Amino acid sequence: MKPVRLNQPLVLEARTTTPDGAGGMQSGWQSLGTLWAEVQGGAGRLTGGAAQVVSETAYRIVVRAAPMGDAARPLPGQRFRTESRVWGIEAVREHDHAGRYLVCFAKEEVAI
Repeated sequence: MKPVRLNQPLVLEARTTTPDGAGGMQSGWQSLGTLWAEVQGGAGRLTGGAAQVVSETAYRIVVRAAPMGDAARPLPGQRFRTESRVWGIEAVREHDHAGRYLVCFAKEEVAI
């Protein structure tokens, strides 16, 4: 197994909902902190219909492990963000038997 190189800072975000004052809810994203990561690109494809086409690329994002329940531990449904890119987290598992790192399986979608 090759060594992990955590060389890119990513902001971990969780979805929030707040009342909009008119009986509905408004959703947004709250920053949980910055994690250093190794980002590995994977296969991509085009999805969507006639109205809009989206380029979708799978990524493996490796971060330092955090205990279950810790705010620094990524969860499915959260996302990583940089200034110009967003990766939605779909699944998380341990990277190695020692549990030092986590692998986050994520997707980046870009409208074309």
